[in-house]
Amino acid sequence: MEGISNSLILVTGASGFVASHVCKTLLELGAKVRGTVRSLQNEDRIGFLRNLVENPKHNIELVEADLLKEESWKNAVKGVKYVIHVASPFPLGIPSQPDDLIKPAVDGTLNVLKACSEEKSIKRVVVTSSIVAIHEPYLPFPKEVEETKVLTEEQWIDGNNENIEPYSRSKALAEKAAWDFVKDIPDGKNKFELAVINPGLILGPLLNKANSTSVEVVRLLLDRGVPALAKVSFPICDVRDVALAHIKALVTNEAQGKRHIIYTDSLWMKQVALILQKEFKPKGYHIPTIVAPYFLVWLNSFIDRKFKTVVARLGKEYKFSNERMRNVLGITPVEIEKTIIDTANALIDLGIVKSKSKKPKKAETDAKTEEVDKSKELEPEEKEKINESKNATEVSTN
Repeated sequence: MEGISNSLILVTGASGFVASHVCKTLLELGAKVRGTVRSLQNEDRIGFLRNLVENPKHNIELVEADLLKEESWKNAVKGVKYVIHVASPFPLGIPSQPDDLIKPAVDGTLNVLKACSEEKSIKRVVVTSSIVAIHEPYLPFPKEVEETKVLTEEQWIDGNNENIEPYSRSKALAEKAAWDFVKDIPDGKNKFELAVINPGLILGPLLNKANSTSVEVVRLLLDRGVPALAKVSFPICDVRDVALAHIKALVTNEAQGKRHIIYTDSLWMKQVALILQKEFKPKGYHIPTIVAPYFLVWLNSFIDRKFKTVVARLGKEYKFSNERMRNVLGITPVEIEKTIIDTANALIDLGIVKSKSKKPKKAETDAKTEEVDKSKELEPEEKEKINESKNATEVSTN
């Protein structure tokens, strides 16, 4: 890809699900990749990054940097041409304090961008935001899309609305902080360009056992971690498309100053389950496909806080436009069935979900047991004759 080969590119949060795919794709394109990690001592978490690509043109360089330590980013950005800022917290549940998510997301983004404004070599920064910064299914449809029912990059949630989930607020506020920062870079500083990627629920093959948070829905279905399904819809995209979108946004002129929704399609949880059932039931997995009634999900929301966010989404489906993804970045989405199946296979291959081998059929098992039992009844002389007969047969067939 023009402009990427041999360029030094910084990827923040390199060991994460999306960032590791970004690093892999960049290495395959011949780029020089510098990835930030929290600790160079945590080999279990970062070791896989050194083996993403066989015989790369340039080996990946790993450096330590902390989102909340502004001084750690000066050396991280030194001499780089492009920055892809992916690092941000992704929770499994609802945090006890919204600022546990919002502060590192906003302050971390600003710390990275401040360092970029001091480094003259940096031409463009691509920031990972989210589709939840555009809209949430429990919110009313924006008036401007009431007719089409298709959301675009023009829509924003209100990050200051405390009734919106902390994760969604953190993504909206961090993205807005990035746009405001770039707009106000003073003269004399490095006025770099900015592009933003807004992916949906990111599925696809994991590259490491540790970075599995966003594929939790597939894990739960494979492990039968839920007895029944909620009637919720997911705006799905493929991690490989997301990685490629970040890279294309670095070098595509029309991407500068714009947001880009990365989205394949919206599927109900039952549709995801049926795709998994078709592929994995013959392999011994029992995927739940019954949809739970509303009152049961509602009742569970009083027991488990995570269900409160589910209740608000019940029965609501929204579509998003991926026109910029297709026409500006030139990306055709991976087929959604492949995305889901590849996710599941990776979870099994990495041991996150237990591998299941089909048990022998009962008739075969009974026959083998009967053969063993009968052999026990034979006299020593009869056993010897049978063995001699078997040996003679083996010789004649070789």
